[in-house]
Amino acid sequence: MSWPGRASAVRGGWSRVKSVEQSLANADEPGRRLRKELGALDLVVFGVAVVVGAGIFSVTASIAGDVAGPSVSLAFVIAAVACGLAALCYAEFASIVPVAGSAYTYSYATFGELLAWVVGWDLVLECGVGAALVSRAWSAYLVQFLGLVGVPLPATELRWGAIGFDWAALLIAIALTTVLVLGVKMSSRVSKIITAFKVLVVVLVVAVGARYVKASNYTPFIPPSTTSRCATNGGSSLHESLLTVLGGRWGGSFGVGGLFAAASLVFFAFVGFDIVATAAEETRNPQKAVPRGILGALVPITVLYVAVSLVLTGMVDYTALATRPDGTTATLATAFALNGVGWAVVVISLGALTGLTTVVLVAMLGQTRVLLAMSRDGLLPRHLARINSADVPARSTLIVGAAVELAAAFIPADTLGEMVNIGTLFAFLLVSTGVIILRRTRPELPRAFRTPMMPLIPILSVLACLWLMINLTIQTWLRFVIWMAVGLVVYGGYGRRHSQFSRRQD
Repeated sequence: MSWPGRASAVRGGWSRVKSVEQSLANADEPGRRLRKELGALDLVVFGVAVVVGAGIFSVTASIAGDVAGPSVSLAFVIAAVACGLAALCYAEFASIVPVAGSAYTYSYATFGELLAWVVGWDLVLECGVGAALVSRAWSAYLVQFLGLVGVPLPATELRWGAIGFDWAALLIAIALTTVLVLGVKMSSRVSKIITAFKVLVVVLVVAVGARYVKASNYTPFIPPSTTSRCATNGGSSLHESLLTVLGGRWGGSFGVGGLFAAASLVFFAFVGFDIVATAAEETRNPQKAVPRGILGALVPITVLYVAVSLVLTGMVDYTALATRPDGTTATLATAFALNGVGWAVVVISLGALTGLTTVVLVAMLGQTRVLLAMSRDGLLPRHLARINSADVPARSTLIVGAAVELAAAFIPADTLGEMVNIGTLFAFLLVSTGVIILRRTRPELPRAFRTPMMPLIPILSVLACLWLMINLTIQTWLRFVIWMAVGLVVYGGYGRRHSQFSRRQD
């Protein structure tokens, strides 16, 4: 079978590269073609919807109290710069290959099938685990909000010995799976309504909180460094960052080392903006709309995070936000409660509840589109790529929904947040490297958006991602390696033998 356009050099086995033309042709396959219903504004909303959630309402306070102090606002800037560099690379790829799959599709066109599989498996980690984690957080905020408005609700997690079952997390995952099955336009409408409300809540929080800011709370802006984090975790070096183990002097909380560790942790707050790229195939004029959607979402997100972190650490001394001996962590509401602004606590809890709803929705949307792309290529069962009468990959949507529902109901959140971070950073790293390769191997391809200052921007993006990755804990790295090893087993046992691209080349 011949393909239109110039094909990339095809190498044998797992290193075979799939050309841009082949990816575009696959996306136009009858029965597996998605309807183009989204515009640039829809993509901006998706980006803001998936990012403004747990990070802004809870992560900010706990990291300020335990890791960075007032400099948490600077940590957000560092994380935003890393995201911005990667976003410029994503934008160029999206203008060349406006196909579902995002980093998976881009990697297939530059690195070959094996690394494409690795990135796809990695995106399963980012989107699927992320959606399950946020569903658990949604459950906790539901209990908190109902208690504040006088409707006490028992703990949503039922336990039978070592087994726990969170029924509220299960219900929100089921509800949002239903919304996704109804179509991408319905998902966009729901996201717009809820996102508008939660952004208003954040703006209100900043406006009200600014009245209680005291300049003295910003001193010291970067607190002196303290003992290493393993000292507070039973002495286990697994809780130390890889950088600490390699370099030693960067260990501990606060100080310059704490600032960079905080940047790695608050990076979780930005996870998901790249999901905008997975909707490229369903976008009108994607060559222009997708770059605008990616970059247009990142700017307001960064402004909101920095504003909230500055107000938060200005309202109370950062030590008041430290994790308590019983394990209770501070949230954005903690600062308002300490200043006697009780009604704001209710509003913040409602904002968090609604905010987390759209995070789960868009994360699941991104996951379904990655599965669609992988199943089109035969690396996963081909029947998952079938589109129903509503132009939705219903089978993959239901499978994603079931997986998220089970994980949200039975798996505790705990430390898995860092797993999502490392998975996302790994995808960013490969996309940033891939855009350099494609410039060299396919310079003639039309590019509606070109990453500026090539190759400096992609190189800086790679370095920023690597720096943030080595600031994550040894435990996170070990879990990531295990997850990838499992993925390679799945590829060897199924994907490699069922690859559609391999069969066309044979």
